[in-house]
Amino acid sequence: MGMMSGKPVVVMQGRFHYYEGYEPQEITHPVRVMKELGIDTLILSNAAGGLNPEFKAGDIAVITDHINLTGQNPLRGPNDETLGPRFPDMFECYDPKLIKLAEAVAAEQNLILRHGVYAWVTGPNLETAAEYRYLRIIGADLVGMSTVPETIVARHAGLRVLGFSVITDMGIPEQLQPVDLATVLRVANEAEPKLTTIVLEVVKRI
Repeated sequence: MGMMSGKPVVVMQGRFHYYEGYEPQEITHPVRVMKELGIDTLILSNAAGGLNPEFKAGDIAVITDHINLTGQNPLRGPNDETLGPRFPDMFECYDPKLIKLAEAVAAEQNLILRHGVYAWVTGPNLETAAEYRYLRIIGADLVGMSTVPETIVARHAGLRVLGFSVITDMGIPEQLQPVDLATVLRVANEAEPKLTTIVLEVVKRI
């Protein structure tokens, strides 16, 4: 907890993942805690595979929507009405005004900001060529193993959400190559300053 760009913030170092054995309610508990601490906006980031052939490894994408392919939902079970409604609407679950703000910031900084629909899969294995092809057919531009449960709970709690993906590798079936973890980490590290620049300026203007 501290100050960022002149605004009070709560920041997580990493997150919990479903593939690590945590249940969706455990994964999203930090969002509940941050809501109780007083936040009204949640900014999420992840590393993702790129499915859109216009993208390339190292790009930053702002998430415009998502597809939940896990069969899991952090809101399953009895609903606590003090936390949110039984059937929360996911209309514009990634806030359009925040997306426009991120676009403006990226343009000012001469940074390319892609747009994409993010598909949540359980992992921990990466996808097969057939799975990448399927994901693209159903409308996904990005694929990863996080972010969606936190977004669902954030919207249930009435928080605004802005999400970013760092594209660390490409999942184009016809051009698929074995994924080298060292390369993925290098690409993520190289892209980090671009994402940091955007997030710092967005926080300043919220």
